[in-house]
Amino acid sequence: MSSISQILVDEATLKARVKELGAAITKDYAGKSLLLVGVLKGAVIFLSELAQRIDLPATFDFMAVSSYGSATESSGVVRILKDLDESLEGRHVLVVEDIIDTGLTLDYLYRHLASRKPASLAICTLLDKPSRRQVEVPVKYVGFQIPDYFVVGYGLDFNEMYRNLPYIAVLEP
Repeated sequence: MSSISQILVDEATLKARVKELGAAITKDYAGKSLLLVGVLKGAVIFLSELAQRIDLPATFDFMAVSSYGSATESSGVVRILKDLDESLEGRHVLVVEDIIDTGLTLDYLYRHLASRKPASLAICTLLDKPSRRQVEVPVKYVGFQIPDYFVVGYGLDFNEMYRNLPYIAVLEP
């Protein structure tokens, strides 16, 4: 079994940054209501805490997509496992993601959601790994840029483990 080699982002730093992101989103969407689309399962904790820091009317919906399986590298093949329950047409939509790596999954998801005619569509990610990017995606809000480590915690997992850690940690191979 793999183990934690270091804490990359501690709990206090995470909470402070989520508060800053919530304030920025509140300012940018002032006077509007927002549909937060969480990408399951990794973004659940981030979406939950972020939503509490957004001072606007907001609703949630969730999508599940897969490009990893049980591997630590994205396969690049994206499958929608659970689609949205809500219509996006004419709504202000903020996709809340846990991590952007190659960009392949989010590029697919962004184009898929944009085709549903939202009034606006933006992306908020907790973690961004720009060194791995294969496809550029229009990310409006970034919590932290991180080096090319496989990370877990705060919703991110390895084989469904480690999601409940209150910090972001590097997983040793």
